[in-house]
Amino acid sequence: MKGKLLAVLSIAIVTLALTGCPHQADVYNVENASIVANIANVSAADVRKAIIRAGGTLGWNIKDAGPDRLEGTLHLRSHVAKVDIPYSPTSYSILYNDSTNLRYDGTKIHSNYNGWIQNLHKAIQVQLNTL
Repeated sequence: MKGKLLAVLSIAIVTLALTGCPHQADVYNVENASIVANIANVSAADVRKAIIRAGGTLGWNIKDAGPDRLEGTLHLRSHVAKVDIPYSPTSYSILYNDSTNLRYDGTKIHSNYNGWIQNLHKAIQVQLNTL
């Protein structure tokens, strides 16, 4: 039930974000976010599963990209965002990798991108809290 509600809310947020006035902002990265969970010994596998579940609820395609590293891709109409997600039992990051039709210029990007990353970060935290 919570998963479906989160998915519906996420779709609504993304829809609202896409209809707003487009402008550029500094690229938002999540760097070394601490793992907060309800269990004492969180494994890297637990973190991996939480990230994949979180991304799935928001429409991200999350796949393995090497040891303790995932790659997330979000397709919204003609827009594509790609992020690298390194993780460990104690932290994770969400780092810009590539994009299409988001006006990335090396430091700035369409501001909707930042909202998508913030939503992914929050969704990962929710999933980690269910451990």
